[in-house]
Amino acid sequence: MERTILHVDMDAFFTSVEQRDRPELRGQPVVVGAPADQRGVVAAASYEARQFGIHSAMPSREAYQRCPQAVFLPPDGKRYMAASRQIRAIFDRFTPHVEPLSIDEAFLDVSGVEHLFGRGEAIARQIKDTIRSETELTASAGVAPNKFLAKLASDMEKPDGLTVVPRSPEAIAAFLAPLSISRIWGVGKVTRRPLEAAGIHTIGQLQACNEVRLASILTPRSARHLLRLAWGEDDREVETEHEEKSISHEHTFTHDCSDYDEIRAVLADLADNVGRRLRASSKQAGLARLKLRWEGFKTITRQRPLMPAVCDNFSLRAAADQLLENEPLIKPVRLVGFGVSTLTSGPPDQLSLFEDDRTLLDRNERLSHVIDAIQRDFGRAGIHRGSSRQNMAPPEQEHLRRPAQ
Repeated sequence: MERTILHVDMDAFFTSVEQRDRPELRGQPVVVGAPADQRGVVAAASYEARQFGIHSAMPSREAYQRCPQAVFLPPDGKRYMAASRQIRAIFDRFTPHVEPLSIDEAFLDVSGVEHLFGRGEAIARQIKDTIRSETELTASAGVAPNKFLAKLASDMEKPDGLTVVPRSPEAIAAFLAPLSISRIWGVGKVTRRPLEAAGIHTIGQLQACNEVRLASILTPRSARHLLRLAWGEDDREVETEHEEKSISHEHTFTHDCSDYDEIRAVLADLADNVGRRLRASSKQAGLARLKLRWEGFKTITRQRPLMPAVCDNFSLRAAADQLLENEPLIKPVRLVGFGVSTLTSGPPDQLSLFEDDRTLLDRNERLSHVIDAIQRDFGRAGIHRGSSRQNMAPPEQEHLRRPAQ
């Protein structure tokens, strides 16, 4: 069965909700975010404000300088979430296969419901019309054979747009060829810079580039990934909310633990367990999280981003170590936990510029897979890295300590 994927993206969602609920703001430049006289950034800008060059993540003071007449509003999360729930309920009427990407966009796999609602374009129109009539908001939609093309298409005719990507490989290649390489999901400034320096500005020029040359500009792994997208190839499935969104493991000590080395070793084992589950599900993690529970049951969590997203034991252990080192151990620890979230499938979206960094990550990931295979065949004792519990004697220390610097 041919796949039909929709990407539905609300138009200037936060500011559109504000303009809907306050009709006097319609047609005016509206900015949602920090006040203009305070430090902070723009969360969203209406299309009227965008005409002045205002965009999300811009400092609010700069936005005010560009458009002093703009109306600056604080975010109203409750109203935005209420509208988002309305929109999600509309999606669910058409298909159970919905993958939210954020509060205002989602993928929908409508491959199995075309006999009920018509072909993909007809379904997209029905969804857009229903959103407009029930929420007084507009959405743009892309219809395509896969997620990459659908997301790209939804952005082509904003606001209130609908773009249908052709199905044949030849037509897809022609559709993509004139577009900038920046339209490829995951190609940001860092990746674009060396490509443009090599004379590659459009997706068509990328299509004409062989993998060997592209690998010399980026990395072999990034080259393969980019070329697949340049030809419109993407076999990722629409993942419903029932998919695993985070992975974590915890350990409760028999007695409250005061020994830093033992806590660190337990944390290393937990990171290995998390890594094993990541690799088993072909996922990469973009956020690491440490959990500590003291005597008396006070619990704290600390987190840090993983850039790029990773799944190897080495990177996960390093992240766990850094989180632990930044947390003063002022009391004995009853429970330690390590987890990851912001999970993605396959290689990370933002391609790494530095060959050495990417090569190291690739090597660490391959080695982690080897460790998985050995432990499957010979058990957990078959192989382990240093600083794990298997090679530690029982702690004798009664006081809190850190290793000598």
